[in-house]
Amino acid sequence: MKHRSNDTNLAFITLRTKSFYLSTFLLLCFGLSTQAQDIFRTDKTDSLPNLELIEEIKLDSINVQPKDSIPTKEPLLLDLIRYTAQDSVKINQKTNKIRLYNKARIEYQDMELEAGLIVMDYSKNEVYAGRIADSTGVLSQKPVFVQGADRVNPDSIRFNFDSKRALIWNSKTAQSGMNVFSNFTKKENDSLYYIKDARVTTAADANNPDYYIRIRKGKLVPGGKIVASLSNLYIADVPTPVFVPFAYFPAGDSKESGFIFPTLGESNQRGYFLQNMGYYIPFSEYFDINLTGDYYTNGSYGFRWDTRYKVNYKFMGNFSFRFEKLVNGARGFEGYSKSTVYNIRWSHSQDSKANPNSNFSASVNLGSSEYFQQSINQINNANFLNNNLSSSISYSRTFPKYPRVNISLTSSLSQNKNTQTANLTLPTFQGNMERIYPFAKRDGVKKGILQNINFQVTTLAESRIQTTEERLFTEEMYSDAVSGAKHTIPINTNFKLFKHFSISMGGTLQEVWTFNTVKYNDFTEEAGVVKDTISGFDAYRTYNLNTSIGTTIYGTFNFKEGKKIESIRHTVRPTITYGIQPSFEEYYDTYIIDANGKTAEYTRFEQALFGRPTNSYSNSIGISINNSIEAKIKDKDTTATEAKKINLLNNLNISTRYNLAGNAFQLSPIRVSTGVNLFDDLVSINLNATFDPYSIDEDNRRINTFHIKNGGGLARMTSANINTNFALDNKTFKKDPQEEEEEEEEEEEEEMSFNEFERLSGGGRDDDLFGKANDFSNGLSRKKEKNKAFSEDLYRTVIPWNLRFAHSLTYNNNSGEKNVSNNSLMVSGDVDITPKWKIGISTGYDFKGKGITYTQFRFDRDLESWDLNFSWVPFSDRASWYFFIGIKSSLLSDLKYEKRREPDRRLR
Repeated sequence: MKHRSNDTNLAFITLRTKSFYLSTFLLLCFGLSTQAQDIFRTDKTDSLPNLELIEEIKLDSINVQPKDSIPTKEPLLLDLIRYTAQDSVKINQKTNKIRLYNKARIEYQDMELEAGLIVMDYSKNEVYAGRIADSTGVLSQKPVFVQGADRVNPDSIRFNFDSKRALIWNSKTAQSGMNVFSNFTKKENDSLYYIKDARVTTAADANNPDYYIRIRKGKLVPGGKIVASLSNLYIADVPTPVFVPFAYFPAGDSKESGFIFPTLGESNQRGYFLQNMGYYIPFSEYFDINLTGDYYTNGSYGFRWDTRYKVNYKFMGNFSFRFEKLVNGARGFEGYSKSTVYNIRWSHSQDSKANPNSNFSASVNLGSSEYFQQSINQINNANFLNNNLSSSISYSRTFPKYPRVNISLTSSLSQNKNTQTANLTLPTFQGNMERIYPFAKRDGVKKGILQNINFQVTTLAESRIQTTEERLFTEEMYSDAVSGAKHTIPINTNFKLFKHFSISMGGTLQEVWTFNTVKYNDFTEEAGVVKDTISGFDAYRTYNLNTSIGTTIYGTFNFKEGKKIESIRHTVRPTITYGIQPSFEEYYDTYIIDANGKTAEYTRFEQALFGRPTNSYSNSIGISINNSIEAKIKDKDTTATEAKKINLLNNLNISTRYNLAGNAFQLSPIRVSTGVNLFDDLVSINLNATFDPYSIDEDNRRINTFHIKNGGGLARMTSANINTNFALDNKTFKKDPQEEEEEEEEEEEEEMSFNEFERLSGGGRDDDLFGKANDFSNGLSRKKEKNKAFSEDLYRTVIPWNLRFAHSLTYNNNSGEKNVSNNSLMVSGDVDITPKWKIGISTGYDFKGKGITYTQFRFDRDLESWDLNFSWVPFSDRASWYFFIGIKSSLLSDLKYEKRREPDRRLR
């Protein structure tokens, strides 16, 4: 019986157990049953079966009782089979087969099968699917077998509905980022496949992979793993000598515990090594632990503990502890030494949605000051050139009810790698109460002197320790601790005078607490002057008054019509301040300093954390002038309706003070600062300078004589600093500002996760002027470049590149030395010479030292599925190189080769 259809044929068949009864039943149904005849009844005008009468055909609808005494079994097919085909559906009662041709489809439970040809044998409950030839003889419409989350694309497949086993030829499936090709596959059950002569790859082009691992025999657990026998690596279909007798491929989406394969290599200082061997433990979806270590044949070893944690909408962070025991030279020979270095890093941030009124954060980077110089598992030049390690842990809370109060607790640590000193605060407490206006309504408009009177309360308490690295975190460091507190109440008001002048008046009350005071005993012949430290609470109180008046002056110059520059506006904001502070001599005492009875003055609060009270009367006037110059020019965009504004001069500030109560050096040094952005903000210049109106004598000592009276100018420059930054790329003069802003936002969003790692690693610069770090224990250090869509044809005329300059100049002349202490230029740049090749350089020149500064060359090659990186520092104390080639995918990240030369260790 043959039935053709241009669209769809549907049949629902539920079958009983034994093949004999099954075939008898089908014969009765299709040969004798009136119901079956109605289903497939045709007439002259329509060759389609009568679809309206298609329904479930059940054995119970036939009043035929089996004569066999064997009890009836449960049906082997537990659900309906739905099938469809575009061209034809053939049912052969003799062979018990249904043949579906062209765009055939079968559905059964969670199984779906599509193919050009499907043959279903209902006597064996099996189905076969394969390809069909088109008009040109090319085979097409490969089977697509889907069961649950598993999808297989073979050339042909044979599937049994009862056992759910299958034989699959030339299959293709994807397992968690890996593509698996198998010449022959046997499906044992839903959770186990046997594969033979298979290929595993993570290549983007699955049909033509640039590499694959050939597996002779193996087992595949869908969504879990692949366990294989003899396997070896093929590159461009060429076998390589890289092989293993057995292999394990993790193919699951879930995190699994397991061993971390080490890196084997050789060091010119410490011999052969095994690096980064360890174990990974994902305790839960919220946090994991990565334990790794190193071993060198000369006895050196290292240990690392890395943890990441995250609770959605609450907090996230990571923690890292690194310890290295370093052995240099050979025992019994000159130069033999041992040393220990460590480093602790912790980054924690709280989601703002977790609690809007409290926040806890941490950014910790502490350890041995020479860690980045001596570490054998990274070449972190960016941190090597940074002289400070900074750590901070803070908690803040807001009490929103009126008056709102903010409190915070902060503990911080700063380490200087050159001096090996440490400054530690344990902790700092700060409390602030919001500003209160006692003579005005809280939500009302405040006018006049009285209603603008306001005050607030601030409390600062701190325990500070200055110690050395050796005494850090020992009992000895607490002997250097200094504690204290400071309470400040500023009272202010402001008002307008003659509409154009802004006047503010106020004062500050301050109380300082200390827990240690001093007392100087009078001179004696036996002991001289003895200084006693007295433990106990003590406090002093001070106050001051101040007022200021300021205004804003505008000057505009308009050019003639038709000029490119339409107008220039000069804005001047002069401010005059007056301050008075009395002398607090009541906190001072005298003592005899020698046998002649000479006396000296001292205060018992000289060791107070927040300074001592002043014993000199201050009455001074301050003057500051702020200048800015803007211009309006015609916009290049002819559709623009308004002129374009540009800044010619940003905040040229000039300030000084004059002490009315002083007898000498009444005029303070004149300070000048400004900033200029040029060429659409491509160039930024920041300038700071100090000018002293007083002269110096023959011994280069400052004297109370104006410089102009001593034959000089109005003032002499005592110090100056100028910093210039300049950045260019291939789109600098072509990119639309809006397009540039959108690209910057995309790049910032993409770099968030990597920047988090950079902060954890302890520093560096975003502009790579200090080079890029190589952390061999963490794959994140190999920064993934953004793969922008860029047509290869454009490389004929446009090559992506970027270039960054940073120049710094410092001048000192306090004592007439006229010395340039720093004059250096740093340069960093990258160029994509092809869509796959990128080279970069970081270098500089020290004009004072007359030599090239730190220099690093970088070469990166995108090999589709592989990454190739080479960095080289050709000279200096950090001379080194590093070569890496490995697979991009994290699933096969252990398939790599790296070689490096470490910097020579130099002892201070």
